[in-house]
Amino acid sequence: MAETALDGILSMDMGERVVVVPGVEDVVATMQRFVWQDYVMFVIMLMVCMVIGVYFGFYHASTNTQEYLMGSRNMKIFPITMSLIASFVSGISILGIPTETYLFGVQYIYCLIGLVVMSLIMNYIYLPVFYGLTLTSTYEYLERRFDKNVRLFGSVLFTINMTAWLPIVIYVPALAFNQVTGVNVHFITPILCIICIFYTSLGGLKAVVWTDVIQAVIMFGAMLLVAIKGTLDIGGLDDVIKRSLESGRIEGPDLDFSLSMRYTFWSLTIGGCFYFLQVAAINQNMIQRYLALPSLKCAKKAVWFFALGLSAIVLVCSYCGILIYATFYNCDPLTTKLAREKDQLMPLLVMQVLGEYPGLSGIFVAGILSASLSSLSTGLNAMAAVILEDFYHFFCTKKLTEEQSSVLMKLTVIIFGAIYVGLVYIIEHLGAVLQISMSIGSIASGPSLGMFTMGILIPWVNAKGALIGGTSSLIFMSWIGFQAQASIAAGDLSFPEKPLTTDGCHYHFIPKQSVAVNIHINATDFVHPEEKFILHHVSYLWYTLMGTFVSVIIGLSASFITKPLDPRDVDPALLAPILKKIIKPREFPNEPGDGIIYAYDSPDRKNVPLQTISQPE
Repeated sequence: MAETALDGILSMDMGERVVVVPGVEDVVATMQRFVWQDYVMFVIMLMVCMVIGVYFGFYHASTNTQEYLMGSRNMKIFPITMSLIASFVSGISILGIPTETYLFGVQYIYCLIGLVVMSLIMNYIYLPVFYGLTLTSTYEYLERRFDKNVRLFGSVLFTINMTAWLPIVIYVPALAFNQVTGVNVHFITPILCIICIFYTSLGGLKAVVWTDVIQAVIMFGAMLLVAIKGTLDIGGLDDVIKRSLESGRIEGPDLDFSLSMRYTFWSLTIGGCFYFLQVAAINQNMIQRYLALPSLKCAKKAVWFFALGLSAIVLVCSYCGILIYATFYNCDPLTTKLAREKDQLMPLLVMQVLGEYPGLSGIFVAGILSASLSSLSTGLNAMAAVILEDFYHFFCTKKLTEEQSSVLMKLTVIIFGAIYVGLVYIIEHLGAVLQISMSIGSIASGPSLGMFTMGILIPWVNAKGALIGGTSSLIFMSWIGFQAQASIAAGDLSFPEKPLTTDGCHYHFIPKQSVAVNIHINATDFVHPEEKFILHHVSYLWYTLMGTFVSVIIGLSASFITKPLDPRDVDPALLAPILKKIIKPREFPNEPGDGIIYAYDSPDRKNVPLQTISQPE
């Protein structure tokens, strides 16, 4: 029941018996049962990560840069696949997907169709090119295909992307820990980051990958535990489905063609495909792992196993979203402030479902922690590769020894880790983490995907065109992203949520002034046919595609205005396999009479002789 603050604690005189209805603060205090057993599970998880770092840092120490960054390129499919899944599925997904499902229904799961399409494109277009070039940094490709300036710009885009994404990754587990324990977010974030920096800087890629394996198992196991126990608590799967159907949360794909709708079948499949593509196909975080495998065949298998594992995680997280609704279907915890932030809904469910069992809440928090630490360690390890291979070698000509390279990479991990912790203070004021991470991250990922796509699929594009296209796209997407965040903050951009109610609440809370408006919302309330289309109000799922499209169109146009390349002069190793079959390299005698046919046939794009022929007299 909703009461004003002046009413205090409601008491009802029933003869000699007084029934006191608790306030929301009392309920929160009661649910925060993080006992010593939970702390033990939490600490064990942290200790395991540190032990792995020590093991690979001292007993199997990396002897050179390639081993530190690439694991000597002889790692096995299973740990690499688990690392790919753990790196992608940060705490952002573990907390964000259930929140999206609770508020907007199960539409989000249709993005898995885009994931399948991405896997096909990845295996047949992008991965064969990267693997064949034996890269350490993905952005080496941009130099080989275009020039050093394009490579540097690509590395800057990656740095922007990591700077937008990793602070959110750090913030998410702290948010979960705060919900179940009450410990301040800014107390726990430095601790988590210090532990991650320790094992990442010490053990290199092998330490990161093997901690990812353990963290992925804990993460998935924790989610399954909550899903199964929560379902049993409310009466079984039938009740979960029934309540979700009645509220419209389980529904078929929305085939609306509006670009402004938060989720439609088209934005989730097409926009989602491009989002997954920029994450899995060109991102240093992921490519670094594919290239650590011994063969292209193994790398292609890892792509499909990654898609399968990611699909399982998304489905379980989505189910937890409707389970949250089925648990709190008659008393919305966001309205009552039982959950102070949208992304604390999943930890709230954990407190409700596992709170009475000492140690189990600790397992879930360890799972959230695992998801985020794996993503953070992956990002820091990738940043070390980019700083060394792209920035240092661009600006400095002095060749580093292996020891100096190791020191530089470890300093990179420490410095950027500290920067990301500081940025948490900004992230906590921006809203739901899933949308933030995908929209702000797309500011840089769209232009980056566009440049790689131009290089691999459009052989006419030259270096000037790629740089102009990427820069134009970055400026355009920065405007879109920041305008959208400003509109959300100002209340000008909102999305219809599924119906919520507080009719069945058994505790006091202070209602929002706008409860009457917000509790029962219909999609038609947000439809204003007379309004003009506003570009920055499009769904965040279209951002990566928009950035890629702008980059490609402007880049291709600029190339034809300056001077397009002849596709026959482009090194075939830099093009997609399908183009190699169509475009044959130019064969011509560079110096008349020398009897040599030249063509681009080396990774550094130098002319090398293919064969010697006899010139006619």
